Amino acid sequence: MPFDFNGKVAVVTGGANGIGLAAARAIAAGGGKVWIFDLERERPDEVASSLGGHGCHVDVTDRSSLDAGFERVGTPDIVVANAGMAVWAPLDETPADAWNRTIALNLGGVFHTVQAASLRMKPRRRGAIVITASTNSYDGEATLTAYNASKAGMLGILHTAANELGPWQIRINAVCPGLIRTRLTESFFVDPPVIKEYFRDIPLGRGGRPEEVGNTIAFLASDLASFITGATIFVDGGQMAAKFGTWTEATADFEVDHWKLR
Repeated sequence: MPFDFNGKVAVVTGGANGIGLAAARAIAAGGGKVWIFDLERERPDEVASSLGGHGCHVDVTDRSSLDAGFERVGTPDIVVANAGMAVWAPLDETPADAWNRTIALNLGGVFHTVQAASLRMKPRRRGAIVITASTNSYDGEATLTAYNASKAGMLGILHTAANELGPWQIRINAVCPGLIRTRLTESFFVDPPVIKEYFRDIPLGRGGRPEEVGNTIAFLASDLASFITGATIFVDGGQMAAKFGTWTEATADFEVDHWKLR
């Protein structure tokens, strides 16, 4: 059964593909009017139209671009700050440009999106914001220095914003996905030896699907989560709960893309 978003206006940044698109679909399925903010090359107009929504060419690292998008929307009821990127490189080989771009998009983009949304929500004294953080907000996965730093910083924004926006009845929460099959991670999923070892440490024995994160975002944005703010929800198959590898060949087999008990 879909969530009830009838009469609600939602903005999803980076909503033209992956987790953002899954969140947009879940909100639209519940009757919400969805606006997708994304770069022109991602065709947000076309993607949003397929959901009965609207698209807008927005670069969240450019505040004037972001504000122009919000001017078209008016005051949103829901904002999903999802736009992001990742660059893989060892710490001592991470180019300054890669660091700056990642921080500007992942962390700066969330700051500007949350600030712009809250300024518009405050006069109405209600609203829901959801940030796409990561399990990497907590751990130090190798070769992802900039990404990890940006995702950890999002939790600082989350906690501060929950404190400051609560009196205005504006809720803000975060999802922390693990390895989810999107355009960004597709290369891992088509490499069985890699995912076999990676999934060994995931209690559910597999990677996640975008809709599994999108549905969690929809829950946090919905009235069902009316007394939840400042919270993070892991959508990781139990990965962050498991200190040691769950799966071994002694009791299970790896079948194409998941572990399964015999």
